[in-house]
Order: sequence, then C-alpha cells, then structure tokens
Amino acid sequence: MSLIPRLGRALPWLAVALSLAGCTATASRPTAVEANVTTKAVGYLDAAAVPASLALVPAPPVAGSAGFALDEQVSREARALRGTPRFAQATRDAELGFPEGANQFSCAIGLDVDAQRTPALYRLLERSRIDASAATRVAKKHHQRPRPFMVNGEPTCTPEDEAGLRGNGSYPSGHTSIGWAWALLLSEIAPDRADAIIARGRNYGESRLVCNVHWQSDILEGRFMGAAAVARLHDNPMFQRDLLAARREIDAARRTGQQSSRDCAAEEAVLKVRPASAL
Repeated sequence: MSLIPRLGRALPWLAVALSLAGCTATASRPTAVEANVTTKAVGYLDAAAVPASLALVPAPPVAGSAGFALDEQVSREARALRGTPRFAQATRDAELGFPEGANQFSCAIGLDVDAQRTPALYRLLERSRIDASAATRVAKKHHQRPRPFMVNGEPTCTPEDEAGLRGNGSYPSGHTSIGWAWALLLSEIAPDRADAIIARGRNYGESRLVCNVHWQSDILEGRFMGAAAVARLHDNPMFQRDLLAARREIDAARRTGQQSSRDCAAEEAVLKVRPASAL
C-alpha cells in the first residue's frame, strides 16, 4: 500500500495529537496569578487579565481633605468597638487562609463549604480569592498608604500580622475586594439568599475598619476592585464551569438538609454593630 494514503488518513489524528500536546504545554505554564498564601492554588485570571487597579482607582484622600476627615471619623468610631464581640468577629474575619477562609460566608449561604462535600464551591472561592486580591496589588504597591494603626498607634485585631502589614499598602483593601467578590459570586449561585450574602459582603469589609487596619476609603475602593475582578472572571471558561458546578452543589446540599455549623444567630446579631459613619 502507498505511504501517501496512509499519511493522509493519519494527518487529522496527528493534528489532534499536536493540538492536545500544545494545550498540555500551555496549561503547565504558570500563567495565572499565584496566591500569596501557603497553598498552591492559582487564580483563574492570567496576569494580563487582572483589572488594572492603578488606572481604575483615584489616589487615596490626603490629610486635610474631606475624604480623609471621613476616614478619621469612621476610624474613631471603629476603634471604639475594641474589646466588644464585634472586634472578636473582626479577628475571625481576618482569616482568609484555606480551608478556614472558605466558610466566611457559611451563615450567609446557609451551609458549610469544604473540599470534600462541595469541591467546586471550595475551588471557586479559593481561586477567585486570588484574583480579587491581585486586583488591588498594583495600586497598593504604588500608593503605599500607611494603615490606621501606623497613624493612630493603637493595636489591631491581629497583632501577629502587624509587621507584615506595615510593608503592605492600605489602599485599596484586599480583604474587602475578596469579600465583595465572594458576595457577588455567591449571590449569583444562591439568589434566594442574595440579600444576606450582600450584607455579609458589606460587613466583611467593615471588619477591616474595626480591626484598625484599613480606612473607609480603602474599603470603598476595595469593593470597587472586587466588582472589577468579578466582571473579568465571567469571561473565563474555567470560572464559568466552576460557577455552574458550585450552584449545583449548593442545590444538592440543600436537598440533603445540610446547614451551616456556625452559630449564625449570634453572628447576625454581632454584625449589625457597625461604625455609625461607615458607608
């Protein structure tokens, strides 16, 4: 038999094999933004797709401005909550490492999140956390805004983190960006609990005020960058697959009667306490 016909029949398969090899090679390259945590998780977004925070947020308020006057007022109100249950909640809210961080919205969605029972939801939260954090990084590094505790000399809710926080700019807030991104994503896949989830996104950011590690304007722009990250994520196929799978997991968990193991009534009561002037 002639070699030409055999090659003709083989070429389509060869093309497929080469295409798959190319995909494998591409997937093995660390093109996504890696987490600044001890896990090996990566975000969904390539570095080029991360929102450009320096172009998107204005410079932080300067001393003597109306914006900074509000920052100082909210900070005073927040610091008055030190030693209260709200301060203790702010300490708990500071934890973003996984697996603990996966359940910051456990009460809001009404169930626990873990890698075994809800793997897609766990993955969605962990990877989107990295992208929402990355969305604040360039502006943080550029502005290097001093954090409230560096200005007022008062303690934070996480004293063990203070040394690292001194070298990490305050503006915009990374925790708030993550919390707001999670609020938007979770309200999309658990729409019947959207109000509770969005409220949790707001008070999650406010915990950073109570913790004495962020100013009010940090929080506002953190929400903005979290929303920008979510907009970019919706164009990512892997994110889209995980979002759909996570919604199915939530529906399945509810059918089997799964609930949050936290004291949600107590958490709800505590989170109603907030700085009066906070936006």
